[in-house]
Amino acid sequence: MELKIYKDKQEVAEQFSTYFAELVRDKKEVHVALSGGSTPKIVFEVLASDYGDKIDWSNIHFYWGDERCVPPTDDQSNYKMTVEHLFSKIKVPQENIHRVLGENDPTPEAMRYANLLEINLDRVEGVPQFDLVILGMGDDGHTASIFPHEIELWDAEDHCVVATHPDSGQQRVSINGKVINTAKEVAFLVTGQGKAEKVQTIIGESEGFKAYPAALVNPISGSLTWFLDNEAASLIS
Repeated sequence: MELKIYKDKQEVAEQFSTYFAELVRDKKEVHVALSGGSTPKIVFEVLASDYGDKIDWSNIHFYWGDERCVPPTDDQSNYKMTVEHLFSKIKVPQENIHRVLGENDPTPEAMRYANLLEINLDRVEGVPQFDLVILGMGDDGHTASIFPHEIELWDAEDHCVVATHPDSGQQRVSINGKVINTAKEVAFLVTGQGKAEKVQTIIGESEGFKAYPAALVNPISGSLTWFLDNEAASLIS
């Protein structure tokens, strides 16, 4: 695990964008799982403005680690957010964008998406392997859409699962822990004071830390990078 701590959200976005550009450079085909949330939104803005004409986007295939079960026109859609802040500003072939169909019935959609991953990605011991999985973390320690109250979904047999938000009851389609941990590279983007307590617990492996899905992120490649701002890292000793 590598910790990279920066001044604020903006600097996290800039440094992650540099990391991303390096990762995809000279690669013929790259498969990336995107995250939703406020920090990726800034990352997408920086990627579009600073690297829009420096990255060969035709080599990159985009997926989502999780998606809310809403239409692609809904403001809660991770896909919509990515279109607005990244795809509308760069030249990426439409066939390289593999969205979760949030408007569909979630159970068959999770099966369809799992099948898509199996077809498009190389597999390691039967598990689809992304080149990069980008993750966020909630104040409750959830990641992708695996929440603490459904932590058993982490080890689900199916590569994609249907998860339920503990408060709103909203359903989401999410990749499971095996897919996350099979990725060649995993990067957390975590910012803000609200995340500091869970960051401290998970990184410090304090008592009870395994109750949080984000603590179970441990890629077999060994390549895990946390991009944190000072606020999120403020309780790490």
